[in-house]
Parts: sequence; C-alpha cells; structure tokens
Amino acid sequence: MKQVDHGTLRRRIGKSADQVFANDIEPVLVARAAASGQIELTADGAVSVRTGAFTGRSPKDKFIVRDALTSDTVWWENSAAMSPEHFDRLLADVEAAMAGGQLLRQDLLAGADPAQQYKITVLTPSAWHALFIRNLLISPGDSAFQSETPREVTIVHAPHFKADPKRHGTRGDTVIALDLSRNIIVIAGTLYAGEIKKSVFSLFSFHAPREGVLPMHCSANIGADGRTALFFGLSGTGKTTLSNDPARPLIGDDEHGWGENGIFNLEGGCYAKTAYLSPQAEPEIFAATKHFGTVLENVVLDAAKRPQFDDVSLTENARAAYSLDVLPAIAKGGVGGTPDTVVFLTADAFGVLPPIARLTPDQAVYHFLSGYTAKLAGTERGVTEPQATFSSCFGAPFMPLHPTVYGRMLEDKLRQSGAAAWLINTGWTGGGYGVGKRIDIASTRRLLAAVLDGDLKDASTRIDDYFGFAVPLEVPGVDPLLLTPRESWADAAAYDQQAKHLADLFRKNFEKFGTGADAALGPQFVRAAE
Repeated sequence: MKQVDHGTLRRRIGKSADQVFANDIEPVLVARAAASGQIELTADGAVSVRTGAFTGRSPKDKFIVRDALTSDTVWWENSAAMSPEHFDRLLADVEAAMAGGQLLRQDLLAGADPAQQYKITVLTPSAWHALFIRNLLISPGDSAFQSETPREVTIVHAPHFKADPKRHGTRGDTVIALDLSRNIIVIAGTLYAGEIKKSVFSLFSFHAPREGVLPMHCSANIGADGRTALFFGLSGTGKTTLSNDPARPLIGDDEHGWGENGIFNLEGGCYAKTAYLSPQAEPEIFAATKHFGTVLENVVLDAAKRPQFDDVSLTENARAAYSLDVLPAIAKGGVGGTPDTVVFLTADAFGVLPPIARLTPDQAVYHFLSGYTAKLAGTERGVTEPQATFSSCFGAPFMPLHPTVYGRMLEDKLRQSGAAAWLINTGWTGGGYGVGKRIDIASTRRLLAAVLDGDLKDASTRIDDYFGFAVPLEVPGVDPLLLTPRESWADAAAYDQQAKHLADLFRKNFEKFGTGADAALGPQFVRAAE
C-alpha cells in the first residue's frame, strides 16, 4: 500500500484543480451553489437540493480496506472488504477525474473533546455538499475546544464519478471506501450527502475503542441539574424529537463518544428527518428548516418555494442539515458529564412493549446489542404487517468492530457510572399497527420527564411476563391502562401470541452473536416464552 501524507495528498488534488475555494463561509457557499444551478432557495433562504437516484445511504456499496490493521479487527460479516491495490487505483482515478475542475475545500473538526479530535478535510466539486458538511461538523473557531495535534483525515468526494467494478473492486458505479490505516475516505457515484457524515462516524467508531472511548449513535442533552442523558434509537423512534428540548441544552443530535471525561459530541450540527415535520410537535427542528443556509434534502417545495413536509413523494427520508447554533439551547463546548440516564427508544408496531420499562445493566446491554424497532412496509402494496428491524448498537452500518466489543464497553460504563437505563416505546398500544393506535407524543414526553426528573427512581413496578424488565405501575399524568399493554388489547390471547412472536424474534436475532455471547454479556433480555 502506498503511504500518503495528508498534506501532500491535499496539495496534489488542489494543484490539479482549475479553481480552489478554501473554507468558504455559509453565505459564499450558498451563492456558489445557487450559481451552479443545482439548488433552489426556499422562501426563507434555506438550500433545497435533490439527490437523484440515491435518497438514502447505500450500505452495500461501503467498503473497508482490508490490511494489517483491519484484517483481524473489523467484523467482516458486517463490512465489505476492499484490497489496498483496488483502493489506491480508485483514489488515483478519482483524483484524475477531478483535475481541471472546481474544487471546494473545507477544513473542519470532528470531536468536541480535544483528546479525541480529528481534523477532517473534505475535497469536493460541489458547493452544496461543502455547505452540508460545514453545517454538520465543527468549524474551527466555534465554541468547541481545539486540539493542537488533531488526527488527520481526508475525504475525497466525487459525486459524479462512476466506479468500475473490475478496476476498483466495487459492486457497481457507487462506492464509499474507507482506508482506516491512513484515514483516507473516497466517496463516489452518489449525491446523497449523508454518506460524508456517516463515513466520519464509521472511522471514529473503529479507532475510539482502542483508546477506551465508546462510540455511540445517539443523542445527548443536559438538564438544569447538570445531569447528562443519552437517547439511543433507530430512525422513526423519536430520538431527535425527544432530545430537542429548550429546557435541556442539546449536546448533540446523533454521534457521541463516552470517554473518561464524560460525553462529547462528534459533530457540530443536526441531520433531522423532515417527513411530516410539525411546528407543534417539533418546534425547534421546524424553525431550523427556515434558517438561511440550512440544507433541505429531497423536500418538496410548493409554487411559493415553501417546504411541504407532509409531501413525501420524493422519499420519506427527506432531511434537514443545520448547525447546532440555530437551536435555542445547546450545551457549551459540545460536552457533558458522565451520563446519569440512558434511554433506549423503540417504535414497536406489534403493540406489545410497554411505553416505559426499567432495565438492569445486563438487559440494557442486550437491548443495545439488539437495537430493535419495528418498521411499517408502507411502500409495499398489500403488506400491512409490521416488520421487526434489528440494528446492533442502534447503528450497525457504522460500527466496524464486532458488536460485543461495544456491548462490553457499555456494560462497563453503566456499572462504573451507576447510570439508570430505561426503555421507552413510542410505537403502538391497544393492538398492533392497523388495530391499535400510536402512543401520543404528550404521554411519551410525560414518561420521559418522569425518568429525567427522577420521579420513577423508587416507583413500584411489575416484572413483564415476556420480556423480564420492570414496568412502573403508575406514572403521574399517564393513563394506567397505557402502562399494561395486555389490558389495553380487546383480545388478550392475541396479545399473548404477538408478545411470544416478538420475544422469539429477539432470540433469533441474538443468535448471530454466537453461543458464547449470553454468558459473556449477562442473562438474556428476553425470557423464554412458554
């Protein structure tokens, strides 16, 4: 493998470009993007873009270079391998393709803790992608503390370059390739900007555990008492909505590290889903979509250039990328203390999980490794049954190591910190999807407030027959019937059947971790269904 000095690589690509624009600020990037004809400006001054064929990530096109560092450490069952020779050829060909054109360079930071900080240089021909990543990462000079010796990372972004499977070892035209030994990332063949953001987190998630830092795909905020809370959850579970609270300054929306000094944000912005966005339910996010320089991906605009968030004809994965600075309450420096509370969010469309349950450390690790939610097959005609989704560590595509590495780290940190772990279900009650109803956001907020305020610390509980966790018998302001899902179903036998079914899905999913995983990580989260 060729050794590449980051400074030399960046100068070489810059020298071959016709024009280089380094570290343009937001108004300049908006102007350049507008001049390119690739964007529309909304009535409020946000940048509206379309990402073409890719309206989401392409996980099957993501590769990690297999070399001496990664060969025995990466969980290859979850990651595709690329040879060093293919990567070098891909990098050289992308460099050649970018020659003679416009190049935008952004020198940014990832990691609010200077001890765990990376200098991220993004090279791209696209002004709106440069604006996107400037919104999402930390700009030098922001409130975050800066390291004098950050680790160097270079991202070469060529959205219009088409990879050649035979020449580059890819699956098709699109490729996201990470060389974790040299911290070089190549992204090509896709306009979807989320690939840039998530490639940074993937790189961090590989390196961080070696330094005793747990990488986490979660939100985090701080209460008036200074206590930190974490929010894990897959898309659609309410992670962004529930962590955005003007009374609790936001540390970050999506990516964090838990080190010896506490929690730190990896980013400087938010990448929020906008499908069905409501000014009543999510006022902070709604307001951010109106901010000048916010990037709206695949959001439909009306004739007056106003976003129509209820129109998901382009994709339900429409998103807004904006800086944390536009929010009313953010944590100074993007850091917080050791967590006091860890919340796992799920949207159970089977309608059997209670809206709240307290987890033991063993159960918390089991749920962390399971990463469960249920998605609806709404895009498939005739399919009305919920579909269980399991994503290890609530972010399997971005966690290059075996999930049990992260699971053991979480277990150690929970036991050392004494943090309380809770499961909150934002899904269905009184029956599954199509029969029951979605748990209302007001009830969920009351449940969360009771957790964060410590009101449930000594609450009386029952042990769930199927899942073994402790469910509070009473929560102020919440209908007691909601706390016992079986009693809310018209047919108790149907509830039992669905509960057994879901418990079985948990067990089958956990089998992929191997027969020794249970003994290594504590008792099973799910009880054996009789």
